[in-house]
Amino acid sequence: MAGNKRKIQEINAGSMADIAFLLLIFFLVATTMSNDKGIMRTLPPMPPEDQKLEDQKVKQRNLMLVFVNSRGDVMASNGADQQGQNFNIRDKADAQRLTEKVQEFVLNLSNAENLPEKKEVDLEMPDGSKTKYRESLGVVSLQTTRDTDYETYILVQDALTRAFSEVRNIASMSLFTGRQFADLSNDEKKVVIDAVPLKISEAEPRQKGQK
Repeated sequence: MAGNKRKIQEINAGSMADIAFLLLIFFLVATTMSNDKGIMRTLPPMPPEDQKLEDQKVKQRNLMLVFVNSRGDVMASNGADQQGQNFNIRDKADAQRLTEKVQEFVLNLSNAENLPEKKEVDLEMPDGSKTKYRESLGVVSLQTTRDTDYETYILVQDALTRAFSEVRNIASMSLFTGRQFADLSNDEKKVVIDAVPLKISEAEPRQKGQK
């Protein structure tokens, strides 16, 4: 009886390995990978080695502090008067108010003593001529906590960048007779960017509970 039992044939595992490999290749080729975009920032140049530390410090009137806590609350204050305002960055109206506050800070149209100083700089125009412009010395210092969520961070970055974009648009209409920044040539845009550099400084994130 035992001799009549049929032997169970072994399964050829080689073909299964080939199929698994082909499936892996298919998914690698067919799957769309999401592309994470970074934030474009032009970092300021390093100070000269012989420059004293005291000369590198930013005056308080030229500094706006923007702090984002772990709950996503945003507080912005001018370093000179310490009068802070709170913003809910996820609310469009509040985000716009933050943009306007930064814009007013950078422009300092009334030349207030508690708002940024201005220095006269020479700008080289595309035609080779020179023109003078009063550049704002205002710097926005952004600080977060280590548990600030990424979405909130991006929303704050957008609000700050919009403020500088609007200031550049105002400078563009002044330097190029009513023409908006978006309508300028690349050479003309470079002049405006030199006049209104993007001065957003990011401090090291705070630990939770750190003052």
